Amino acid sequence: MPPVAEAHTASEAVRNWFGSEVRPIPPVAEAICQSWEFDPWALALILILGVIYVCGWRRVHRQMPHRFGAARLAAFLAGLAALVIAIASPLHACADLLLTAHMLQHLLLMLIVPPLLLAGVPYLPLLRGLPRRFVKHGLGPFLAWPALWRWGRWLTHPLTAWLAFVLTSTAWHVPALYELALRSPGWHEVEHLCFVATALLFWWPVMQPWPSRPQGPRWVLLPYLFLADVQNTILAALLTFCERVLYPTYATAPRLTAMTALDDQAAAGAIMWVLGSVAFLIPAGCVTIQVLQGPRVAVRPVSGAVGASTASMRRQVSAAAPRPFVLAYWRSFSLLPIITALCAVHQWVKRRAVRRGKAKRHV
Repeated sequence: MPPVAEAHTASEAVRNWFGSEVRPIPPVAEAICQSWEFDPWALALILILGVIYVCGWRRVHRQMPHRFGAARLAAFLAGLAALVIAIASPLHACADLLLTAHMLQHLLLMLIVPPLLLAGVPYLPLLRGLPRRFVKHGLGPFLAWPALWRWGRWLTHPLTAWLAFVLTSTAWHVPALYELALRSPGWHEVEHLCFVATALLFWWPVMQPWPSRPQGPRWVLLPYLFLADVQNTILAALLTFCERVLYPTYATAPRLTAMTALDDQAAAGAIMWVLGSVAFLIPAGCVTIQVLQGPRVAVRPVSGAVGASTASMRRQVSAAAPRPFVLAYWRSFSLLPIITALCAVHQWVKRRAVRRGKAKRHV
């Protein structure tokens, strides 16, 4: 049977089965479904990493089920899945056409993938997932090298990690470097590697994956996260309120939606503003609660001189306990950037409506 007749017969069979004519798939939806790009090397590397982690997690889960529960496994696999979505989904295919798609891709690589991977506490499961002989005679001596440990401690220090994350994010949003990444696939991959690597360093002090040790008091993470949110807010505000298209590629790219290139840029800035603030301030709120609660001290009532010292310890712990107004003050303060971001989105919507009204009057 010819292909046309076969297709016609299949269409009639579908209409007879459902009792109505099937609507064709919209061209945009069909293009999105067909725009998945699976790089075999990247996907093979991600798959191998996932298999090694799962094998190692099964071994350490038997020994330490309280530390390596199912949530650790789910977090690490979710991070790998988010990485696949970022580099293989239509977000990657549309990155050269829509700044909003490119921004969502960057947020996945910097704010979603690294925290999920670190939440899986990957150090020990990855080691236990490798062949024992290779770890003992090949990788083990290298990991035990003192210079490597000093270098790792320096890289994961909050100051070093913060500077690397902020400078990388700012540099790759400069129009010259951004356009270079859009023009060259190789530089585009370098950009993504820089984002993931520096984001892993940035989230390391926040997540503090076992068995690493903190390099300072926990309260240091509050200005650490807040200042990162300030940098994110400045970049987002520049994209949202700029009156010209910053990246020429998007000005000449074919439009997939009804938005102009300037509206697309403002929408990308609003996405960066709101989602970025949420990603930074939720961990800041969790750290604040940990700092205000402080270390829990178990006190057992006894008599005599020891009882007097115990009472003195109780008074000290009570004096150091957080006051309710402190927690309420921080909660209201931490919501300020989110409120500011929502106001910025409102101003963008209003500005877009005014621009459309002017365009209609000119027409």
